[in-house]
Amino acid sequence: MPLTQDPGRALDATDRPDPATPANSPTNTPVNALVNAPAAFPADAPTGAPATPADTPANAPAKLIFGLVAAQLGVCIAVFTPIVVTLALRVAQIVPEAERGAALGKVLSVGALLALVGNPLFGALSDRTTSRFGRRRPWLVGGMAVAAVGLTVVGLGSSVTALLIGWAIAQLGCNAALCMVTACIPDLIPDHQRGRVSGMVGMMLSVSMVAGSFLAHLFTDNMALAFIVPAVVGVLGVCVLAAVMPDRPARAESVAPYGFREFLHSFWVNPRKNPDYSWNFASRFLVFIGIACVTSYQVYFLMDRLGVAEGEVASKMFTTTLVTVGGVVAGSLAGGWLSDATGRRKPFVLASAFVIGIGLLLIATAGTFGMFLFAVAVFGFGEGLYLAVDVALAAAVLPDPETAAKDMGVLNIANALPQSLVPMLAPFVLAIGGGGNYGALFLVGGIAAAVGAALVQLIRSVK
Repeated sequence: MPLTQDPGRALDATDRPDPATPANSPTNTPVNALVNAPAAFPADAPTGAPATPADTPANAPAKLIFGLVAAQLGVCIAVFTPIVVTLALRVAQIVPEAERGAALGKVLSVGALLALVGNPLFGALSDRTTSRFGRRRPWLVGGMAVAAVGLTVVGLGSSVTALLIGWAIAQLGCNAALCMVTACIPDLIPDHQRGRVSGMVGMMLSVSMVAGSFLAHLFTDNMALAFIVPAVVGVLGVCVLAAVMPDRPARAESVAPYGFREFLHSFWVNPRKNPDYSWNFASRFLVFIGIACVTSYQVYFLMDRLGVAEGEVASKMFTTTLVTVGGVVAGSLAGGWLSDATGRRKPFVLASAFVIGIGLLLIATAGTFGMFLFAVAVFGFGEGLYLAVDVALAAAVLPDPETAAKDMGVLNIANALPQSLVPMLAPFVLAIGGGGNYGALFLVGGIAAAVGAALVQLIRSVK
């Protein structure tokens, strides 16, 4: 398959890496060697036939991979620092203790629901963009700029209403940017590299939590900066990708009109015509239910179950996130390499979701901070395995490469929807047995992840 940056246009010589690059070239770094190494069984080679140079697409340029990683890291720092640490602390500063759980749930839910609309909407608009700056770049940079405004409102706001409005704006902007990063993988990365690149990009979500927890620890006494600094990091990250990515506008003659009917159609992919895409959506949704149980409520778990004082939460969360990321990095690197080497995706998704489920069950029974750290390490390893192959699997089941951003945006609903559903439904689960039943919450998350793993087996077009 040709490596493309725009449907129907193979990358020209200036976009491709030079096959004659000497071994001692600065571009032949260990990282480049990892992402550019050919897979043992390239996906484009016929089954049972040895791969030849003509069978294997050119590798994506290392600078493009670096840009994808930088953009993903920057945007994730901007959006997940509040989700994991600072938004809960900001709510705790504004509302009484008895009301903080409900207030946090309201803010997270409204922001996530708007993010659901933003993912396919911005994806569809991007697929139709004819700007001279390209079809992905304007939404990438513009989305993160809008998100920075929203995060500033959250940092400076003094009421739940202000937090709600600011967080809604931030979620819309960040999801526009993340949708563009995700679309670049099927656009620009050949299939035989997608496992490794997906793993490197995917693990930035957890790396961002370490960086975000560190920033939260630095700015505990200045909550405005705790939101503004991550926003600036996000803007810088997307600018790196915008500077290096090959991006051409959509062809004006091929752009269909976009009205309200087309907007509604943006949220729909026919499951009868695209069953593998639909099973992937359902599987991803259930796995992210499990992940959202931890990311949304681990701060309150530490405070309410393990008795961590409010002033120590940022420090404990930094330690927790370090341990989680250690597992994620190990899982991402191992899963991405093995997936590309074997040419298989489904076994790794299956294994990862079950490991996530086990991690959630261990978290549910943790009675000490040490046991909690062990549990999140297991959880992180499973999450890393999943992130390594999730986008690669999704790219393989897209209905139409010409609508990659829209279709990836619809799939991203499966990531974002749990962020709204879990805070909405969690209070009912937490109330079981008199309140504060985090064990029941994480048990529900573990079951959801296990069911999500089983659904992957129903995908037929991917091994």
